[in-house]
Amino acid sequence: MKMTRLVQIISIGGLIWSLGGCAVALTAVGVGAGTAFNHTLSGIAYKTFTAPLPKVKSASIGALNRMRLTHTSNLNQGGNEVVKATGKDRNIEIVLEPISSNSTRMRVIARNGGLFYDSATATEIITQTERILRNT
Repeated sequence: MKMTRLVQIISIGGLIWSLGGCAVALTAVGVGAGTAFNHTLSGIAYKTFTAPLPKVKSASIGALNRMRLTHTSNLNQGGNEVVKATGKDRNIEIVLEPISSNSTRMRVIARNGGLFYDSATATEIITQTERILRNT
């Protein structure tokens, strides 16, 4: 009986030790859940708005202007609207996907020098878009 208990304690200890990095990730997820948008591990930010696509598009362009990012183009790709912008050493891509007539999913990718992502800028674009939508 003592040996079984010892094995359990060692197993649990080993599991906790091996998941040490996950604790940080889980804490970050818990904190991030309160901000109402999601990140993937690649630094891409997502949010679904209860607003029609044209309204979200206008607000996202307003967010780019508010942040003094240069709006460079609008494209239509397979029913999604793609808004592109640039900043200092940044390439921004906003993909707006209509979920319904009154809901739109927004994905923001901010690339920092090609292979690297800038999730802070992507998050701020979503935050500014949300503020603009709230005030309209």
